[in-house]
Amino acid sequence: MKANPRKHCRMRFSCPERIIEVSRLPNGVTVITERVDSVRSVAAGIWVEAGSRYEAPQESGISHFIEHMLFQGAETRSARDLARQMDALGGVSDAYTGRELVCYSFKVLDENLPEALELHADLVLRPRFDEEAIEKEKGVILEELKMETDNPETYLTDVFVRHFWKRHPLGRPIIGSNKTIRSFTRDQIRGFHERYYRPENLTLAAAGRVEHERFLDLAGRLFGSLPPGGSRPEARPPQPDAPLIFKSRRSLQQVHLCLGAPAVTARDPRLYTAFLLNMILGATISSRLFQNIRERQGLAYSIFSDISQYLDAGWLGIYAGASPESARRLLHSVMDELRRLKEEPVPEEELRHARQSAKSAMLLSLDSMDSRMSSLARQWLTYGRFYSLEEVAAAVDRVSAADVQALAREMFAPGRIGLAMLGRVEEARIEPGDLQC
Repeated sequence: MKANPRKHCRMRFSCPERIIEVSRLPNGVTVITERVDSVRSVAAGIWVEAGSRYEAPQESGISHFIEHMLFQGAETRSARDLARQMDALGGVSDAYTGRELVCYSFKVLDENLPEALELHADLVLRPRFDEEAIEKEKGVILEELKMETDNPETYLTDVFVRHFWKRHPLGRPIIGSNKTIRSFTRDQIRGFHERYYRPENLTLAAAGRVEHERFLDLAGRLFGSLPPGGSRPEARPPQPDAPLIFKSRRSLQQVHLCLGAPAVTARDPRLYTAFLLNMILGATISSRLFQNIRERQGLAYSIFSDISQYLDAGWLGIYAGASPESARRLLHSVMDELRRLKEEPVPEEELRHARQSAKSAMLLSLDSMDSRMSSLARQWLTYGRFYSLEEVAAAVDRVSAADVQALAREMFAPGRIGLAMLGRVEEARIEPGDLQC
């Protein structure tokens, strides 16, 4: 039975030079478009609220495993057919698994949108889950796990988060573990897919040369026959810890450090304060950490900070690599910068520079249809609305030095900063007292 999307509500959001429209199919699938007439391409994505935080401990990594398996063949197409047909369209297809979302995306010429969406609907909704392909993919993902373990930055970040959000699904690695990956069965994989790949968990987003009515009709034909439904376990927020972890790996020439502290959630009103604090601290080459520790002292080649935010949790991480004999001095310098953020208001010129950099990055992101599409889906799934550039710029401009200082005092309060280290850690001689700021 063909769904009639016109029976359900439709919303139109108008911002200067932007028209965003949202509709919902009768079965619960959400459809979002932003028309951009200046391009010939369309970037589209099928977003599924089925990330790793919704997995039981014995399912750890199954969302990521399913993402891989969907490209191994659908009911009417083999893996080779999927690859050949996408290549024939001249498009680009991609997918990724996060902690709260999974996305299957593609970018094609506007004239090829119907065929590309039909192809992706087929692989997302009607996977084969062939036994032989499952066993083969286990080998592929186990190799990916080895690759991540061999990468100090990825491995150490996973170690830190696992202890930072101990006994919580947000703390588990998205890829899973050697044990869980090997244990997955066809019934287990199919069962998870049937529970989460349901209409109320699905959002279709498209940006570029796309007409909402045509995309909505296409979505209705491809997704409208799915029976209504969709469920996720009730998410509980994690309780952060401040771990101190030392992992010896004598084969490494450097000591790698990952520091972290609790940050605001994606829905916290202080979201933009946290964003600017991170930019000032270590997100750019003009940041304090980069300029002081790399450029002035020469203690590290790579040092940066990053902020990760989820619906009910967040953390700010600082990553660096240094020689064992320089690691303690580097750590003290990082603590000095955190202390300075707590004790001294950010000079207005530095804050103005961070504001301008943030707004420029947002404007530049509009040049990419992929970024527009991703922003559409994420804003809707996080806030249930869309923020115009003017609103975001105004919110960024409202952040004061006092706001940044107050948040720094909260985030970097005593006992809230954790550390994980990897390498010749015994030579670094780091102690718990070194984390005071």
